[in-house]
Amino acid sequence: MVNSVSTSVFARSFAQRVPQMAWLLGAGASAAAGVPTGSDLVGDFKKTLYCAAMNISPSEVDLGDPLWSERVDSHFDGQNGFPPTGHPSEYAVAFEAAYPSPSDRRAFIEARAKRGSPSFGHRVLGALIASGRTRCLFTTNFDDLVERAAMAANELVEPERRQPLAVGALDQVERAERCMREGSWPLLVKLHGDFLSERLMNTMDELQCQDEQLRRVLAGVLSQFGLFVIGYSGRDDSVLDVLDEAVGVDGAFSAGLWWAVRPGTAVLPRVESLLEHATAAGIEGGFVESENFDELAGQIERAVDFDEPMREHVLALRPKPLVTPVSLPVSQGTNYPLVRCSALELLELPKEARAVTLRKPLTSAEARTLVKNADVWATVAASGRTVLAFGADDDIERAFAVVGCRLSGTVALDPYADSMHRGLVYDALARSIARRRPLTPLLRGRGHQLLVRPPSSRLSEDAAAEHRRLLGPLRDAYPSPITGNVPRLNCRFAEAIRIRIERHNGRWWLAFEPQTWVDLSDRDGAGRSADWAGSSRRLLSPDQIGAADWRRERWARRYNVQWNNIIDAWSRLIAPDKETVITAYYFKGDGINAAFRISGRTAWSDRNAQNAVSAA
Repeated sequence: MVNSVSTSVFARSFAQRVPQMAWLLGAGASAAAGVPTGSDLVGDFKKTLYCAAMNISPSEVDLGDPLWSERVDSHFDGQNGFPPTGHPSEYAVAFEAAYPSPSDRRAFIEARAKRGSPSFGHRVLGALIASGRTRCLFTTNFDDLVERAAMAANELVEPERRQPLAVGALDQVERAERCMREGSWPLLVKLHGDFLSERLMNTMDELQCQDEQLRRVLAGVLSQFGLFVIGYSGRDDSVLDVLDEAVGVDGAFSAGLWWAVRPGTAVLPRVESLLEHATAAGIEGGFVESENFDELAGQIERAVDFDEPMREHVLALRPKPLVTPVSLPVSQGTNYPLVRCSALELLELPKEARAVTLRKPLTSAEARTLVKNADVWATVAASGRTVLAFGADDDIERAFAVVGCRLSGTVALDPYADSMHRGLVYDALARSIARRRPLTPLLRGRGHQLLVRPPSSRLSEDAAAEHRRLLGPLRDAYPSPITGNVPRLNCRFAEAIRIRIERHNGRWWLAFEPQTWVDLSDRDGAGRSADWAGSSRRLLSPDQIGAADWRRERWARRYNVQWNNIIDAWSRLIAPDKETVITAYYFKGDGINAAFRISGRTAWSDRNAQNAVSAA
């Protein structure tokens, strides 16, 4: 079982072993710097080829439109010489198809690589290099962002202590081998070449035949250092082969093997297998949940003790908060409409959760599966051998009995600083809102939804009448039925909201976005719905395209008045009182419940505000 930790936990551990840790950076580490990621480039390549095949102008195709995106993907998904969408070889195949000439590929890479400027994450990395803390790095990127960041940080070091960064690429392999052999650090090895190199690796044949000398350098470093991987999908078998071989070498990965992933996203099977192999071999490490390179770099910057000039240099590029404190209006408002936000203030969140210690590590998904299989009501999140839970103690012990568990007190929750805590609270909030309301919660990695559930024939007459009463404001707010079947498709739909929790101006908010949910799972056998908010651009069936068009038309004529009424109706359903208390579960005996106190007033709620004191 592969361990998974938050960025804050990893940063504290990293600070203790930073000189023994090497880095492997992929395209995701350069995304915030303005350099396109591999996924971005695949989209560009496919668009170019699609427009050529269809004889249409690229200006007509907008990949930001899910419908266009899915049409382009479906044209190449396992056909026209392409592998299935999302296959590890997709980038290399698309690049070679779009630009068959090696010189054209070099020109393309050079133009894209020059666009970026070092991000906050690169500045932190440059400071680690210049201060002697990071001694070896590998990258599959072609850009020179790491070199530029290291050079700028090196200027802050006394001349006699400066250690210039040596760079080894495909045409500079001897330099990389010499540095490793002589211990001349710091060293940056560019596994796929540099945009200024004559040799680059982009095509399938090139990527599958990693330069043998660079393989030896990578293997040699892994015998001396641990490895932290960030921004890299693991699509290159040549690189993964070296990592896999190193796992079997005694003493390799001395400081562990850690792989950064975005929360809720899947990794390639080859990466999962590598981490499982490392865990079985007794190598410390696992997955590090991080939204992006800059977020993780911020945690590392706080954990590492830089001298003052270097810290000032790093903090000068720290991203500004997207939301900054402002003076909120507290006096009588003027009689003109204000913008209404679909957000309710969360006045109180759960303060603690039950801590459970296991005999074997679990992921959150595995922990939730055990809860489901035990048929108990609980909300859980897992990290290694620790599980945090809401629910009855007896139920929790029964769910985790198969992996050996011990209740170990409580944990104070800090959802602002800890992503694991935030995910636990987020799951519990969705269940709390749905409880005792005619709503069905859908908890998914891309975002939780609450669907309108019409009264069931299994309910008592009193309960059905109460559900009809609760749904009354929603039925009045929408100009058409809130549940039913999509015409001509004969599949179910329901009005819904996508929810999230956010912190602004020192307050927690429940933000919700009204949507229409369409269920096509019974029609294509894939278990998918026609909810494409934040979708992964997968193949759409004709039914899904039809459902998307129907939903777009359904919402096209809903203007301000209708939106105001819809927001008001959902707000009244979630929090009917001035302050509404909701809980996730009901149980007797010992345990910890998730309780929330929600304001019944939306942010900037008064259309003719007299006392507009809330803001989102």
